[in-house]
Amino acid sequence: MQTQVKTIASKTFIGKRVNMSFANNFTYQLWNVFMPRRSEIKNQVGSELYSAEIYPPGFFKAFDPTAQFEKWAAVEVSATYLIPDGMEALHSPEGLYAVFLFKGTTADAPAFYNKIFSEWLPANGFTVDDRPHFAVLGANYKHNDPESEEEICIPVKAIS
Repeated sequence: MQTQVKTIASKTFIGKRVNMSFANNFTYQLWNVFMPRRSEIKNQVGSELYSAEIYPPGFFKAFDPTAQFEKWAAVEVSATYLIPDGMEALHSPEGLYAVFLFKGTTADAPAFYNKIFSEWLPANGFTVDDRPHFAVLGANYKHNDPESEEEICIPVKAIS
């Protein structure tokens, strides 16, 4: 499992969001609404797409697949003064992240995430921090292709 722990500077995103749970997953629908409108967003930084999640405090302490969280389909922007109708801005403050390289399909993702939360974080002295989580879908991202790659960025803090 390729991992880096590093400070990621604050980021600002513009995109669409939906409330959902793992049991009632609307990721596919969210991206189908967002992608045709992506070009309406001005001040984009780079060509990467971002899949972000905002989990309520304590979400991972007692995992419940029906618990609600916010899911975002977005792009990074340099300014938020031109937000297209029906879209919103999300700010991710600077902080420490564990960054994992994920290679595989959406079917491979649950086992990968389970390994991060149940094995890697506790073995390395970290716990999840209450900041946005995000995946960077860059040049090597190919939707649902076994060769697809993305960076999974999990906000962390040292276990005290």
